[in-house]
Amino acid sequence: MVPRTHEHPVDPARVDAARAGLLSVADAGRLAGLLGMLADPVRSRLLFALAAAGELCVGDLALALDVTEDQVSYALKMLRLAGLVSFRRDGRLVCYRLSDGFPHPLLEHCLRQLLTIAAPPQAGEAGHAGA
Repeated sequence: MVPRTHEHPVDPARVDAARAGLLSVADAGRLAGLLGMLADPVRSRLLFALAAAGELCVGDLALALDVTEDQVSYALKMLRLAGLVSFRRDGRLVCYRLSDGFPHPLLEHCLRQLLTIAAPPQAGEAGHAGA
């Protein structure tokens, strides 16, 4: 059972303000899923690359990120299924871009700011981000 009170005095106005600003459980779940998309280094770097270049094919993205085309293709598939990137065909060439309405300047600013305020990795942790 969820407690309705606790030992120290309750500030009802702030509790009400916090409740009013909450996401619904469904929206919080969707947001967690989208943030999980960004948790993969290849996917997050792809978004930055597409924000900078506008539109790129798989091979060019692989060269830009210094990863394999298979890694790029899988990451793009996941981002496309999430609705974050779209593509267009030009004959046999498929070019990817951020989806219409993607708030890339805002997202880029927020993510770069998070990197500056987050605690730097401790010595010996650098290569263990995926562990």
